[in-house]
Amino acid sequence: MRQTKVIHVHLIGKRKDLYFGSIAAIYTVLTAEEVGAGYDYMRRAGLSGGGTVVTKKAIIKQSTLITSPRGGSHGSDD
Repeated sequence: MRQTKVIHVHLIGKRKDLYFGSIAAIYTVLTAEEVGAGYDYMRRAGLSGGGTVVTKKAIIKQSTLITSPRGGSHGSDD
């Protein structure tokens, strides 16, 4: 099992969900105005460890994406 950090950005007014691999990646697609917070603020906001940041324009959560290893066995749904 592999775990990868993922950052979920829910844009409140647009009802849109976007997913990113880093805080920096957010700002390659969205502006600080669209997020409701700048890059430096987000870096210090405490997203690590499953934290959540809520602004007037977005809800930003960091979580873990769990993937199976390549070539690994598949679990049973039974």
